Amino acid sequence: MLFIPKKLKFKKQQKRNNFNQICGNLNQKVNNNLCLKAMAFGRITSKQLISIRQTIKKNIKKVGKITFHIFPQTPISKKPKEIRMGKGKGAVDHWISKIKMGQTICEIKTESFFKGIKALKLASFRLSLKTKIVYN
Repeated sequence: MLFIPKKLKFKKQQKRNNFNQICGNLNQKVNNNLCLKAMAFGRITSKQLISIRQTIKKNIKKVGKITFHIFPQTPISKKPKEIRMGKGKGAVDHWISKIKMGQTICEIKTESFFKGIKALKLASFRLSLKTKIVYN
């Protein structure tokens, strides 16, 4: 199961001037949970989010609960290899989520503190960004 939006107004997105600028609210309330925060700007694909979810579930099992604060909503289109220029825009290849510095990616509510930290460390290896584990 991939993280893909169910319904969109337009299938493909134009880049425009502010495509790489990241907008959003950083003030997220977190209550006594372990969080994985981004320490750099960047992009996270839906496949990376799935691998994070799988590693965390494998480690904390039925002891804790995961909640994600991001969702991949930006489509990235790509033309196939060995195709000449022109003939329109390529098909949607994958979906990304734009990440700000200091934004919470996911949080874990678990009874065992050390299992949660271990799960988030393993999840941070799956990302292309620098991350930090925070306890609020």
